[in-house]
Amino acid sequence: MAVGEPAAGPVATEGRARTHADGVCRCPWPGETPDYVAYHDTEWGVAERDHRALFEKLILDGFQAGLSWLTILRKRENFRHAFDGFRPELIARYDAAKVAALMADAGIVRNRAKIEGTIRNAQGWLAIMESEPGGFSEMIWAATDGRVRHNSWRSIVEVPAETAESRALSKRLKSHGFTFVGPTIVYAFMQAVGVVNDHLTDCYRHRELGGG
Repeated sequence: MAVGEPAAGPVATEGRARTHADGVCRCPWPGETPDYVAYHDTEWGVAERDHRALFEKLILDGFQAGLSWLTILRKRENFRHAFDGFRPELIARYDAAKVAALMADAGIVRNRAKIEGTIRNAQGWLAIMESEPGGFSEMIWAATDGRVRHNSWRSIVEVPAETAESRALSKRLKSHGFTFVGPTIVYAFMQAVGVVNDHLTDCYRHRELGGG
C-alpha cells in the first residue's frame, strides 16, 4: 500500500493528512522535503490531457520502478534533455549508438532495459496516435470514461496500489508493445496525471482539484 507514487514512490509513515510547518494540511507522503512538497502542491493529481506530456510521465514512472520518486524528480530535467524532450517521434528512431550514449549519461538512470523499453514505448505511442480514435490521451482517459474520478480516502492505508481500471489500462498498453507498465505503475501514473484524484480528503488539494 502507498499513495502518491504507489509501491515505489514517496513512503509515508503517517496515514492521515497532516498540517505542515507552513500551516497547510497536506497528504503525508511529501513530508517536509521541498521537492516533494512542490510536486504535491503544483503537479500531482492535476488533470493532464496532452499526448506528449502523458507519454513523458508514463516513461518517468517506468524509470522509477525500484527507486524513489525523489530520485527521478531530481533528475527529470536531465531526462528531458537526454530524451529530446520526450518527443516520441524522435525517440522511436533511436539506434544502438544513441542507446550507448544514454548508458553513458550519469544524469539519468542508466538501465538498459528501461532505455530500450522507452524506445519501444515511443513506437507504441506512434502506433496508438495513428490507430486509436482520440490518440494516446483519449485512450488513457477512457479508463475513467474521460472524467476525473474523485476518491474519498481519509488515510493512505485505504488507497489501493492498483485497481481494475489500472489493470485494464496496463493490459491495453502492453497490447501496443509498451513495457514497464504493470498495473501498479499504471495506477501511480493515473494518480499523478489526475485521472484519479487521490489526495486525501483532509488535504487542501483534494477540494482544489474538484473533490467534494
